[in-house]
Amino acid sequence: MARSITNRLNQNIMNNERIGFIGLGNMGHPMAKNLEKAGFTLSVYNRTIEKAKDFENKSKVCESIFELVDNCDIIFTMLTNDKAVQTVYDEILKFDLTGKLFVDMSTISPKVSKEINNSLQIKEANFLDAPVAGSTKPAAEGNLVIMVGGESENLKRVLPYLQKMGKLVKHLGENGKGLAAKLSINYFLSMIYQGLAETILFSDKLGIDKNDMLEIINESASGSGATKVKTPLLLENDFTPAFGLDLMLKDVLLAKDAGANYPLGKTIFESYQAAHDQGFGTDDVIGIINYLKEK
Repeated sequence: MARSITNRLNQNIMNNERIGFIGLGNMGHPMAKNLEKAGFTLSVYNRTIEKAKDFENKSKVCESIFELVDNCDIIFTMLTNDKAVQTVYDEILKFDLTGKLFVDMSTISPKVSKEINNSLQIKEANFLDAPVAGSTKPAAEGNLVIMVGGESENLKRVLPYLQKMGKLVKHLGENGKGLAAKLSINYFLSMIYQGLAETILFSDKLGIDKNDMLEIINESASGSGATKVKTPLLLENDFTPAFGLDLMLKDVLLAKDAGANYPLGKTIFESYQAAHDQGFGTDDVIGIINYLKEK
C-alpha cells in the first residue's frame, strides 16, 4: 500500500514537470523522441529549426532558448563540444533560473562542466552532468548507458526521464564524475575501434576473407557490442557516421587533457588526429580503417 501511494505521488510530480530538450542532432533527436513517446510534457529547441519539425504534432517547438527555458522546469542539453555547450549556457544564464534543473548529456571537459555548475548555483538552479555511452541505434531504442555526476536529490528528480532514454543510469558521485567515466569508456572504445580496423587489414593481408574474420571476432572472446555494431559498416564499406571520427578525436583529446598519458593512448591520439588531418573526420569512427589502409 505504501509503495502504491509513493508511486502515485511520483507520477503526479512527473505529470506536473515541464521538460525541455536543447540539441536535436544525431543523438539528441532520438533521445528527445523517447521522452515524447513516453507522454511527457515536452518542449524542444534546435538552432536549425528544421530538425524539430517532426516534434510539432505532440510537443512544443520553441523558437528561442529563452522560450524553452521559460516554459520548462527540467532542461536537457545534448550538444557537440565545449564551445557549443558554453555558448548555450551563456545564453541560459541570462534568465531567471530559480528552481530549474539542467542536465547536460554532452561529452565535454569536466572543467567546463564544473564551471557551468557553479554559475547555475549562483542563479539558484541545479545541474547534473549525464553523458551517455552508445550511438544512434541505442539512442533510438532507449538503451543508452547514462553516467551521472551531481547531487543524488537532483538525480532522483530526473531519474524517471533518464530511464526512458537509457537501460542503465549510474550515479558516480559529484559533478564531473559522469564525464570522467565517459572519457574513460571512450578512451577504451578508441582502442577497440582502431584494433578492430588493424585486425581486418592484417587478416586481409594474410588472405582471410573479411566476412570470415569478422565472424570469428564476434563469436570469440574478442567480440563485443562495439565490434558487432561496426561489423555491417566494415562489410558494406559504408562509413556514414553513427558516431563520427571527429567526435572520437574530441573525446580522446579530452582524455589526454585529463591525464590519460599512457603508451597506447599516445598512439591513439596520433592516429585519430592524423585521420582527421587526412580528411576522414566526417566518417564514422570505424572509418579510421581507410586512414590506416593508406598509411
